[in-house]
Amino acid sequence: MLKKFRDILFVLAVIISTSNSSMAQNACKIQNKVFSDNESVTFFVFYTLAGVWVNAGTVNFTVNKSTYEGKPVYHVVGTGSTNPSYDWIFKVRDRYESIMDYVSLLPYKFIRNVDEGGYKKNEIVYFDREKNTATSPKGTYKVTPCIQDVLSEVYLARNIDFDKYKPNDLIPFDLFLDNEIYSMHVRYLGKETIKTRYGKFKTIKFKPLLLKGSLFEGGEKMTVWVTDDGNKLPVRIESPIIVGNVKVDMMMYKNLRHPLTSLIKI
Repeated sequence: MLKKFRDILFVLAVIISTSNSSMAQNACKIQNKVFSDNESVTFFVFYTLAGVWVNAGTVNFTVNKSTYEGKPVYHVVGTGSTNPSYDWIFKVRDRYESIMDYVSLLPYKFIRNVDEGGYKKNEIVYFDREKNTATSPKGTYKVTPCIQDVLSEVYLARNIDFDKYKPNDLIPFDLFLDNEIYSMHVRYLGKETIKTRYGKFKTIKFKPLLLKGSLFEGGEKMTVWVTDDGNKLPVRIESPIIVGNVKVDMMMYKNLRHPLTSLIKI
């Protein structure tokens, strides 16, 4: 079920993180041409065991223009919760936030407030862009100049030109999460037309490398699809998990910057 919203966020970051060796050098120069102020996207999380699929939870992302220490920024919020009918099994009420520069999309501040089955954690990470450090309650860590948090990475990566890659290309990127820098990659698989619970889409397909954790198995066992249009929205994730399987489908959206031309039929 939606036991670890952090893992879902990590997956969404991995899905569309299409940096290559040149992106590591040019990520700070990327300009937003994909998402707009007031955008909102909602995903339903479906879990299966013994062949029965149930809608176990919801994930929502919003982005709004704001200011931080006198600078224009995007304020991104990601929330995740189990559906009320499943709260008695494992209740989740999580909220993640990223404050990122309006031009470079580099994060200044990352906030995590989680409540998962009675386990609670509140954390704030501050990024010093001049010193290339990330400071959390556990200390200060040296990071790469264009390091991203798990939310800002999603919005940065949506601006990458997917047409530069060929099927089976490995595309690496770095991410700061839980006081560590993760060196990950995605394997680009090409384009495909798929049917989701929302509709039929023209999509771009990937397999991300995942670290083995509390929810997802390690390796390239996950398959993900994002819209093949100007929005680069993830519309489906499929993966085996430690017990059963999970699907995450995009089900609602508002205020997209571009027409959703990849949608063939609802």
